[in-house]
Amino acid sequence: MNSRASLYYMKLYCSYFVLLCLICKVSCTTTKYFTFEEDAPGTEIGNLSQDLKIDPAEDPETSFKFIQKTNSVIHMRQIDGLLTVGEVIDREQLCHRSPRCLITFDVVAFSKEKFQLIHVEIEVKDINDHSPQFTRNETHLDVSENSPLNSRFPLDVAVDRDVGDNYVQSYQISHTSHFAVEVSTREDGEKSAELVLIKTLDRETEEFYTIEVTATDGGTPAKSGSMTVYIRVLDFNDNSPTFEHNSLKVQLSEDSPIGSRVLKVHAFDPDAGINGEVVYGFIEGSPSEVTRVFQIDLITGEVTLKDSVDYETKKSYELHIQASDLGANSISSTCRAIVEIVDVNDNAPEINIKPMTSTSDRVAFITESAAEESFVALISTSDADSGPNGYVQTSLEGHEHFKLQQAYSDTFMIVTTTTLDREAIPEYNLTVISEDLGTPPFKTVKHYTIRITDENDNAPMFSKAVYDVSVVENNIPGSYLTTLVARDLDVGKNGKVSYSLIDSKTPDGSLISTFVSIDPHSGSLYTLRSFNFETLKEVEFAVKASDKGFPPLSSTTLIHIRVVDENDNFPYFTYPVLRNNSADVPIPFNARSGYLALKLTAQDEDSGVNGEISFHILEDDAKLFSVDKNSGEIVLTRKLTAQCGDVLQIKVSVADNGRESLSSTASVRFVVTDTGAQEDQVVVLLRSKDEETLEFDVWTAVIIGFAGCCALLLTAIVILTVTCSIKRRRRNFGRDGLYGSTPLSKNNSGGSDIYGGPNAFLRSEGDSMQPLYEDKSMDFEEKLFLPCKPFEQTFLWQDERYCLQRSGTSNTDQLSVKDSGKGDSDFNDSDSDISGAAQKRGLTTFQPLARGAFNSAGDWKSTAQVIQTRNMHIPPGSAYTIGFAPAPLYNTSHVSPHSWRESHSNTNMMNTQRPAQSFSRTGTLPSYSAHQTRRATTGVQEQTETGKDVFLGADSSEVATTF
Repeated sequence: MNSRASLYYMKLYCSYFVLLCLICKVSCTTTKYFTFEEDAPGTEIGNLSQDLKIDPAEDPETSFKFIQKTNSVIHMRQIDGLLTVGEVIDREQLCHRSPRCLITFDVVAFSKEKFQLIHVEIEVKDINDHSPQFTRNETHLDVSENSPLNSRFPLDVAVDRDVGDNYVQSYQISHTSHFAVEVSTREDGEKSAELVLIKTLDRETEEFYTIEVTATDGGTPAKSGSMTVYIRVLDFNDNSPTFEHNSLKVQLSEDSPIGSRVLKVHAFDPDAGINGEVVYGFIEGSPSEVTRVFQIDLITGEVTLKDSVDYETKKSYELHIQASDLGANSISSTCRAIVEIVDVNDNAPEINIKPMTSTSDRVAFITESAAEESFVALISTSDADSGPNGYVQTSLEGHEHFKLQQAYSDTFMIVTTTTLDREAIPEYNLTVISEDLGTPPFKTVKHYTIRITDENDNAPMFSKAVYDVSVVENNIPGSYLTTLVARDLDVGKNGKVSYSLIDSKTPDGSLISTFVSIDPHSGSLYTLRSFNFETLKEVEFAVKASDKGFPPLSSTTLIHIRVVDENDNFPYFTYPVLRNNSADVPIPFNARSGYLALKLTAQDEDSGVNGEISFHILEDDAKLFSVDKNSGEIVLTRKLTAQCGDVLQIKVSVADNGRESLSSTASVRFVVTDTGAQEDQVVVLLRSKDEETLEFDVWTAVIIGFAGCCALLLTAIVILTVTCSIKRRRRNFGRDGLYGSTPLSKNNSGGSDIYGGPNAFLRSEGDSMQPLYEDKSMDFEEKLFLPCKPFEQTFLWQDERYCLQRSGTSNTDQLSVKDSGKGDSDFNDSDSDISGAAQKRGLTTFQPLARGAFNSAGDWKSTAQVIQTRNMHIPPGSAYTIGFAPAPLYNTSHVSPHSWRESHSNTNMMNTQRPAQSFSRTGTLPSYSAHQTRRATTGVQEQTETGKDVFLGADSSEVATTF
């Protein structure tokens, strides 16, 4: 009890002894304390605030916090860092057989807006609370009676769970004259004992010995444990095996495979026979860890590896090997072998990261308001290997905003190198790399994330400094105006924006909150009342956007609302003053024309075009007055007379120029007075109606001018188009002629088979080859109508197309090309040409005739048949002829006008009454291709094949032509 009390008082006096070791920069401090195991809970160990000169009274926010979770054996008070025992500490359970037992942890002290890292080491001191113990309470030992003096016999090793001085320090044996005990220290520092023979034995005198071995520790008070050894003396055996070496030391690499040879022992026995045969084995009572890891061959003495070894678990093994022969009463000998485990680089470095504030081992959080060189996380590295294989180099990669700073030993801190901004970089991905110095080196890479927590360091910002909003007057209350947008770069409640009006007064003294309202969440602006342009033209007010941070930040923007005028006010007369919407105005009886009777004035509360007014006279029965619509001057248009009456009443109006014009009317009665007009009375010169109509604005002139230019341009295009078309037709006609390239000659009748009378319709090449003309020099009208294309040979006459007619008034014929199809215009109607008045003029008709209408002598056939051209069919390969008669073939003076068909029926009678005249020229109409190569053919080429009869008309000279 006295010894334990002295230990308690020693702890009490020394518990507040602190070794402050500054092993890094100012931001890291290592503080060391100690306590004894089995101290009562609540026992004070140390006070961090006192030892670090931190006064919690100076800063109420001072706090001490564990960085990582710790067990409950140590408690710390948060306000001042007082360290106490949380529960009873058992050093043997906490640190086993370690020479030093340390409880380490890291604490972050926050004081005066500064973080400080504190590394705390608490050494747990051992007390002698365990006694030495042997693995067996008793053991048996056989010793030959002829064993030489100083023979040694190993004893079991006593084990004590305490360490240091409290461990086994000595061995004693009970009193005996033949044996003594010798204590030695093994490689691992433990004490071992051996029995030494100090006196010759005689089995016949004393066969058995009992010895009590006691192991005592060095504690105060000392504790001990005992074991009983029973020794039996054996009968003499001549020789016992002898080892070449009584003690051996070998090295074994920790990565050696199972089955590897560790060592080999050899013992020699000179006896013969079975007395000389030696066998090997581990001594009885060898530690279990030896027999688990090693095995020995009974015959060869070779020790091999039975199980893998680990330098980090156990650095050496002590083997006790015995050799004995197979003879009776064999005496064994022992050899001690020390196996040292050699470390190899078989362990990669380990990285342990302890963040200051985090809920995960892979993520650390730090506020963006942290200052430069602020502590973020603690990195501890370790390597189970030894020597260079256990030396670790650590580096940090990922971003220049963070660096490693050594805290103590193999522990580093991640600290900031600059101020942080979450809005710029919200998260950092760092890489911690640890590499040992072994060969080959092992490297460990660990990725770590640092997230920046938001601080309310950004105020909401509006998208515009000034919002210009327009609202039409007379709006509906509650109508939408605009939406204000303010954005906050912060997140969470620091970035949640709300809107509010900064109340102010309008020019008329009303609060702005009575005009508009704003949605606090969306920023939408709404009207609360109708705006009136005439009373309030514009209004300005401010809107504030605030966040929900602490303290809240805000910004403002200016809203400029412009009220847009609407034509909602009627113009009204200001002069003359109206009573019951009328006024009486005197006028002299002798007022002359142009006399200024009254000048109207009016006013409109609207602005712009809605406020522009004009005056008009709606009713004036006597038509005496005229008003200037702009100035409102009412003047007489003529002199007053007695017939005008005594009272002249008109109705006037004033109107604005709004889109939907508003107007007001009034009645004005001019009362004629006896007072004459003064000479200085105002006389207005009236403008005539023509002058008024000439008034038009600039835009009207521009539009009219533009329209005129467009009309001129269009006319020029049309004229140019028509001119080009006419020239193109003349050029084509002059080149090809009527039936091809050969023109019909008018003057040269002898060189052509074509009729060349005085009124020929085509000129020759010498007459400029005019393809078409109108001859109005004679007393009749002559026109030429040409087909759309040259004549071509066809097997069937196509419905009277290309029918040539020559007709004329009086005695002159007119030649034309006519389509007699029905449904055409008047000049294309074949029936109208021979009925009615058609009988009054000469008609020469070219009808198609079959080839053979002429005989071989060039005369007509005697039997002429009537051929209706509409139903005529021409056999293939037929040629066509044409003939002209300069005078009528028959006298038509006695023929009454009949239809064309009637004249056909009377053909025979006509032939008997008047002989037919011979043709002046007959010939064959050349084909289109022949016209291209032929010029002024002289002679008639007749083709007399099977033909058709020709019918000659009765009313006029006619020639039927067959194509």
